[in-house]
Amino acid sequence: MTAPALCTEQDLVAALSTVLDPELDAPITELGFVRSMTIDDAGVVVHLRLPTAFCSPNFAYLMAADALDALRMVDGAGEVRVLLDDHHDSDKINAGLAADAGYVGTFGVEAEESLHELRRTFLVKAHAAAMERCVEAHLKHSDLSVDDLHKLTLGDLAPGKEKEALLRRRMRIGLSMCPASRVVVDDAGRRLLPEQVPMRLRFAKSVRISMEGNAHFCRGLLATRYAGSESVDGTPRIHDVRTRSSR
Repeated sequence: MTAPALCTEQDLVAALSTVLDPELDAPITELGFVRSMTIDDAGVVVHLRLPTAFCSPNFAYLMAADALDALRMVDGAGEVRVLLDDHHDSDKINAGLAADAGYVGTFGVEAEESLHELRRTFLVKAHAAAMERCVEAHLKHSDLSVDDLHKLTLGDLAPGKEKEALLRRRMRIGLSMCPASRVVVDDAGRRLLPEQVPMRLRFAKSVRISMEGNAHFCRGLLATRYAGSESVDGTPRIHDVRTRSSR
């Protein structure tokens, strides 16, 4: 009988790279939040870390839960455990994840809002930032005037990482993906009047700058917190101790 296929280290890292910090809209792998990964014959254990011990428990739980879900989708991963290290709520979050208790089950009366509401808040911010990046990129490579930005459609955007990011954000919050859909819309995906577009883009730019600045700040805090003790360049320590090769 043929043994079931095993996942590779690359499969697992790729899965973790789909998990985003909800506030920074950046992969936890790129931010250096994946501390280590141990793969054995039973499954996978991943340790996460954050820039400070007092990062929001909501954000910490969301990232850890998303990492758990992403790894469980990898064929051949086996039993998956995700542990959050060096956080003031590590014990509570780790116990909740191990028990599959969910967000409210983990935090009880401390849960201020549903995980769905929390996630959507940051998805909406990420969409605004992605929208502004696409508009800026389009203005640099086209003859479209600022006064005509209200006419810009998804089909007008050139292929590339900015457009791909925008489409991913729109899909996740349920906005139209039709090529004829306007690029500059409100949080609900509604078209804006020409005079409303500049204010919307100014707001979106402030969101984008804030997110990029916070990401830079968090990388600095992480590097300082773990200086000299381990790598913080985004590459987790991987220990594959399986007795059967994945290759």
